[in-house]
Amino acid sequence: MRSSVYSTQYQALRNWLKTKRLEKSLSLRDVGELVGRHHSVIGKLEQDRRKIDIVEYVEYCVALEIDPKEGVDVISRVINANQKPDLLK
Repeated sequence: MRSSVYSTQYQALRNWLKTKRLEKSLSLRDVGELVGRHHSVIGKLEQDRRKIDIVEYVEYCVALEIDPKEGVDVISRVINANQKPDLLK
């Protein structure tokens, strides 16, 4: 199991979070204010410079009024797409 911040799963989640933020027309500063964190932390989460823990993830989703389960589904789809057929037996 890979837990790297550079994994394809994290990349997919970061892309999804950034897309959702942009759809809401929110800046990094806006989200930072909503979750009570400096905007640079939000930027690092969206880039590949910092891992997001589960509590931060849910706080981010609540601030953007999005369902955290959607992001989990994004991760699940990437994991399923990357699994080798012989591992599923």
